[in-house]
Amino acid sequence: MKKALFFGGAFNPMSLAHLYLADEVRKTLGYEYVIFVPSKSKYILQTEGKSFSYTEKERYEMLLAVSRHHPWMIVSDIEIAQKEQSRTYFTLKKLKEEGYDLKLLMGSDWLEGLESKWLYIDEILDEFGIVVMKRNHDDINAIMNKSEYLQQRKDRFLFLETKRDYQSLSSSKIRLLLQEGRLEEAKNYVPMEILPWLERKQ
Repeated sequence: MKKALFFGGAFNPMSLAHLYLADEVRKTLGYEYVIFVPSKSKYILQTEGKSFSYTEKERYEMLLAVSRHHPWMIVSDIEIAQKEQSRTYFTLKKLKEEGYDLKLLMGSDWLEGLESKWLYIDEILDEFGIVVMKRNHDDINAIMNKSEYLQQRKDRFLFLETKRDYQSLSSSKIRLLLQEGRLEEAKNYVPMEILPWLERKQ
């Protein structure tokens, strides 16, 4: 089986943090690949309440464009191809059937929402495992200790420090710059391969 980290999200748009932090974790753990799985636009807009979304086709094509220069990247449309947004656990199971030995990769900014926004966390921990990369200079111990739900599962996660350079960079910041007409500044925070998509939004 091919060892891979599952990296799901909006990628709305993809940032340099997505690229470099995923690769950093992959190398640290000795994995071959990171599978980038964009989520459905309906989920981004209605469930996550984002200000705007690139289309599913645009986000998928942006990831593909970047992956052509990074052989360790795999891009999957397994979720956007479905009628409704899939739960991560079921997506992981489908990819496992395709021959991947998987762990779920997430940022520490997701931890506080695990109890209220996610399902099948125990199944994911038991069957796959969850790797948490530090984001936003979070105090991960403080986050875990203030929630009984997280405290009970603390020893089942794998926590990794990441380079500080990209910890605070987010797609939200890039979208805000684009909305303010600051395209040239936004270009500093994304892979060069996706610049044509950013320029079309202006």
